[in-house]
Amino acid sequence: MMRIASAQSPIMADPRQNGEHIRALMRMAHAAGARLAHFPEGALSGYVKSEIQDWNEVDWGLVQRELDLTTQVSAELGIWTVLGSNHRWSSSQRPHNSLIVISDKGEVHARYDKRCCSFTELTEWYTPGRSPVVFEVDGVRFGCAICFEVQFPELFLEYERLDVDCVLYSAYTDEPMFGLLARAHAETTCMWVSVSNPAQCSGPGGVASCLIGPDGEVIASCREEGDAAIALADLDRNDPRFDVALNQARPWRREVRANYVGIPA
Repeated sequence: MMRIASAQSPIMADPRQNGEHIRALMRMAHAAGARLAHFPEGALSGYVKSEIQDWNEVDWGLVQRELDLTTQVSAELGIWTVLGSNHRWSSSQRPHNSLIVISDKGEVHARYDKRCCSFTELTEWYTPGRSPVVFEVDGVRFGCAICFEVQFPELFLEYERLDVDCVLYSAYTDEPMFGLLARAHAETTCMWVSVSNPAQCSGPGGVASCLIGPDGEVIASCREEGDAAIALADLDRNDPRFDVALNQARPWRREVRANYVGIPA
């Protein structure tokens, strides 16, 4: 069993302010016993079309310094942190829209680059990623997905085949349907899904940060609409609530996909 915090952080144009909000919520998560804190798309750098209108506006050195400060706090607290940030890997190529996985030792353990970009993202802003990312914390396996990717069940089925327990889904959206789709993917794959969305997108009609159980039900949610907050929940394979989903439905659906539908297990 491990506790995670699905964070609802404000996102602004200044990475320094974003970093301060992230680190404050990390400390809050640690104080509540969380082993992992999960943040929204663009949480550190800001997101394009909202905080960023042109790549020339971005101070990449400042983004890196704030990331370095955040890795230091991860080490100080002994907590894993997964946060959204634009990542420039070449001055001649468009950046990636990424999730940075920081270990409890303060090291960048992995980076997930958004694979399924929107039309505007792909044609004007980003270089798409190519591979899933799976990592393990205290025996729990995590996968990563970003915003528009909730429209692609193939990604969630891929993580199910990779024996992932929980998908960390970071978004920047006020579309309620994205939250409903996250619940649907959790139920159909029998995985937990952590939804992390910015504070400014969590108001009435938006999507609050939350943790969804492998039965598709929301088990923890941020109540403070529009404010910085965390939703805390335990990932417990022995929880009786999830016995059917984890021990009956998941293995049987995998068998059906392989033997009756022809989808590789």
